[in-house]
Amino acid sequence: MAIWLAGRRGANYFNKTLISTTFIRSLQTSPTVTASDDCIGICRKPYSMFPCGNSSPPAYFRSRRFESSKAQQRLDFSSSDEDEEQIQGMEFPGGKIGFTSEMSFIPESSQKRVQCYRVLDDNGYQLSSTSSLQHVNKEVAMKMYSGMVTLETMDTVLYEAQRQGRITFYLTSFGEEAINLASAAALTSDDLIMPQYREPGVLWWRGFTLQEFVNQCFGNKNDYGKGRQMPIHYGSNKLNYFTVSSPLATQLPQAVGAAYSLKTEKKDACVVAFFGDGSSSEGDFHASLNFAAVMEAPVVFICRNNGWAISTPTTEQFRSDGIVVKGHAYGIRSIRVDGNDALAVYNAVRVARKMAVTEQRPILIEAMTYRVSHHSTSDDSTKYRPVDEIDYWKTSRNPVSIFRKWVERKGWWSDEQESELRADIRKQVINAIQVAEKTEKPALGNMFSDVYEQVPLNLKEQERLIRDTVKRHPQDYPTDVPL
Repeated sequence: MAIWLAGRRGANYFNKTLISTTFIRSLQTSPTVTASDDCIGICRKPYSMFPCGNSSPPAYFRSRRFESSKAQQRLDFSSSDEDEEQIQGMEFPGGKIGFTSEMSFIPESSQKRVQCYRVLDDNGYQLSSTSSLQHVNKEVAMKMYSGMVTLETMDTVLYEAQRQGRITFYLTSFGEEAINLASAAALTSDDLIMPQYREPGVLWWRGFTLQEFVNQCFGNKNDYGKGRQMPIHYGSNKLNYFTVSSPLATQLPQAVGAAYSLKTEKKDACVVAFFGDGSSSEGDFHASLNFAAVMEAPVVFICRNNGWAISTPTTEQFRSDGIVVKGHAYGIRSIRVDGNDALAVYNAVRVARKMAVTEQRPILIEAMTYRVSHHSTSDDSTKYRPVDEIDYWKTSRNPVSIFRKWVERKGWWSDEQESELRADIRKQVINAIQVAEKTEKPALGNMFSDVYEQVPLNLKEQERLIRDTVKRHPQDYPTDVPL
């Protein structure tokens, strides 16, 4: 059924066109149908249907929300002309509501789960039904794969460094490399990134160096956070990547606010907010989706549904069909995608970004994946999930291996190149660690700077007390931290 995207946003508000389907519905019906540029009418493309250049003039409305109006011909109740009850209805803010004498509760969930969009199977073969889709070229594909290998190698070395006591904490992205690099490739450098904490690959794609990653983990004076954050709390103002914050879902309402700012400034960019399935249990998640839908903010929500929120499985978090249906409930176009399929993630994010920017609307993507690693170095996941389950996802559904098989079949990669790349990246990470360890820590005064233009009296007093304590107990103060 066509969805009439109409409503009232105030006088003289700009017009919106009629869109024939939702992101989530197009996935269920025709996820792989494409059309040429010279088609007539509505062009079917992956995930959605867009009016093409040769189509007849679209109907225009002030907004995408339903409008309460006496002009009944504007409203579509999907009713039969013979059904008197369906034709009748009540005027209500947001649109007219049809009546029915049949008492029917909306089911708690549909019997059939929302399908998951994918392009490659687990052996890296492209599905025949997607053969007409245009994918990444060689240059982009090889950068994506190199980034996946880099992220995997960096995680391995720094995880070992934490176990050796060289850094205090670490958290890996094993099993989620495709979401990192494929989504990054589908975005532009002007798009703002609101990460959770498993998205370092997005930052690498934008130019963050291995030395910058390691400096942050070691908290030395070259760390942009000046040693005041836990390891893996990366951030770069230059690269439009907001600093990681430990509390779950805090970045989501911020993302909507930033997106609305881009909208008011008419910027050709959107905000991309990453989060895990555990964050959907936070109130900020629900407030953010509603906020984004009502304000029509150009924000793309990307949920990494990896099955576990530390030790809590998704079955104990919610009874709904995952995250994708929650977007639909708030009036947000949504799609479920195979998060271990780099090409599927790339396609979904690319189209989602285009819709968010050109149509000024929020989009929700649920990327289905699996957290192969422990939640962090503070966790032992074998205490709450079977080892054979972890091994299955690590071997049979490894996103790096799946994408490697595809690029090898394209003739773009070889075993020799693989060995050289992995050896070179490992050498670079180890060298970065050696440099970071020899670099002195930020000065003590940095604990109290960068917050206020004029340091308030209470912070000055705290700094004085700390310095007095150091003077009285110098043996307890680290020698590599300048006073």
